Amino acid sequence: MSADLDQRVATYLERQGLTADVQRTVLLTGDASDRRYVRVLLRGRPSVVLSVHAGPIDYATTPFVRVAELFAAVPLPVPALLHHDDALGIIAQQDLGDVTLQAHLGGATATERAQRYREAVGLIARLQQRGAELASAAYPPYGVAFDHEKLTWELEFFVRHFLLAYRGAVPEEPVRDALRAEWAVIVDELAGEPRVLCHRDYHSRNLMLFDGALHVIDFQDARMGPDTYDLVSLLRDSYVDLPDAAVDDLIAYYHALSRGAEATPAAAATFRQRFDLMALQRNLKALGTFGYQTTTRGNPVYMQYVPRTLAYVRRTLTTDARFGRLAEILRGLVDDLR
Repeated sequence: MSADLDQRVATYLERQGLTADVQRTVLLTGDASDRRYVRVLLRGRPSVVLSVHAGPIDYATTPFVRVAELFAAVPLPVPALLHHDDALGIIAQQDLGDVTLQAHLGGATATERAQRYREAVGLIARLQQRGAELASAAYPPYGVAFDHEKLTWELEFFVRHFLLAYRGAVPEEPVRDALRAEWAVIVDELAGEPRVLCHRDYHSRNLMLFDGALHVIDFQDARMGPDTYDLVSLLRDSYVDLPDAAVDDLIAYYHALSRGAEATPAAAATFRQRFDLMALQRNLKALGTFGYQTTTRGNPVYMQYVPRTLAYVRRTLTTDARFGRLAEILRGLVDDLR
């Protein structure tokens, strides 16, 4: 750990009266944020994970804390929050271990993989149903949404950080204008859909297998959005390959859970079209994130996930006639999409 991080953690443990019980501390692999995560192994008690923010925090208003309270009320299985220090910018939470759904899949049987994904889909359905019942201005997610501005910003993020910075494309202004026109069509449809409570980053690396069940992490950016959003995050996951048959089965399972008697074949077909549209927008946004992490943040680890994500985009562009013009434009800029 850096000297500053090491000192902040040491001070925190001293203030919490834990120093004498510390066996060792371990810096964990972080996410794409500015937070750092430190596991503290303790004698005679469970280990804890410290979420170390870039600077001081206001615990009561921190999005992670407010969303944790909301998700616990759903209830979703989330890590318990244990103690904190605003001045040091540290929140201690329950240690859920190291086994993400992504890691677990490698050694799981086909039956167990199917069961875990059904469990994950069931949590989405629960979040959406109870999220509607718990709606309150007291919780930050109900005040932010995947609206026109946010969805458009994400697609332009893809242009800036993937097309231009990562791939070095130099689209002329007429091509940029054509892309903006395509974005507008996509965004108009997505922003016009009824909104539900969304985790916002619901994929195999943000689901932990702990004590025999999936637990949800990294939820601080929860917001309102289309009912397809979290399902797309899970089933068009940049970190995991899922067979087409499994994706079809899980979409049908979600649709049955969320629609009940209204889950007719016609409704299912319409839902699948909406799923594919959401998948295209989210996968393009993910490519923007990977480009940003690589070229701006100097973090090349995300490069390995670009080919799978591009394959998702290529599949959607190829199989859905709605995207004929967009496919033509993007194939002129990205060889992998041809």
